[in-house]
Amino acid sequence: MVRQIQNVAIKLLLLCVSLNVSAYEIGVEFSADAIQVSPNRSPLHSKMYVSKTAVRTEMHQQGQRIIDIAFIKEGKRVLLFPDQKIYREQTGLTVSPSWSGKSATTPCEGIPNASCQKLGKEVLQKTGVEKWQVERKINGKTFRSLHWIDNSRRLAIKEMFPDGSVSELLMLGKDSINGRKVEQWETRFTHPSGQNRISKQWYDPQLKMVIREEMPGGYLRELNNIKVGKQDKSLFQVPKGYEKVTENQNDIKK
Repeated sequence: MVRQIQNVAIKLLLLCVSLNVSAYEIGVEFSADAIQVSPNRSPLHSKMYVSKTAVRTEMHQQGQRIIDIAFIKEGKRVLLFPDQKIYREQTGLTVSPSWSGKSATTPCEGIPNASCQKLGKEVLQKTGVEKWQVERKINGKTFRSLHWIDNSRRLAIKEMFPDGSVSELLMLGKDSINGRKVEQWETRFTHPSGQNRISKQWYDPQLKMVIREEMPGGYLRELNNIKVGKQDKSLFQVPKGYEKVTENQNDIKK
């Protein structure tokens, strides 16, 4: 039972991290409600708390409350099961940065077997960008891609992938969503076959991250009820009285 719930928790953690991990890097602490909508599935809801060093995600799955605390820089996560008063630790956590939501120094951060080379500076859509080449080795083969990263927002304005696919990010204008002033962007992904896929993002300048994303097929990711402010340190600590379990003990308590 714990193993099944943990798998769901990991998926939701990746959603939340991709939306908010840049916040603690720039010193913005906040809490928010997160939702992920997928076709033919029940929406996934969670409560999220973001500090300068960690992200806490609270959710319910199969009738149980689950708390996931991710320490991204340390590569560690702690999974709490309050109903059973047990917890698990995992190290070696790797979360690939999403350029629609994470601020990073290079496009390679969090990507295994990747190296980056900065090729120079250019101007796209009247915006200053850095041009990067990313090289990845997979199964003995080398793949190269090009990325043009916005200097201030750290968004990928344009990307060219090894298979010939191209992704372009276009700013549509200013907007307001859930009471917050945002920028609305549109991503146009073009496959070599000529097929196009369009998605939309709403970028929050204060948090320096995307707080809403609409994708083809009815997929939606969003943060709402955002409250900026310092988060209590106790939210990111294991409560007293919890028993630590290992992977082999996952199914002991059901």
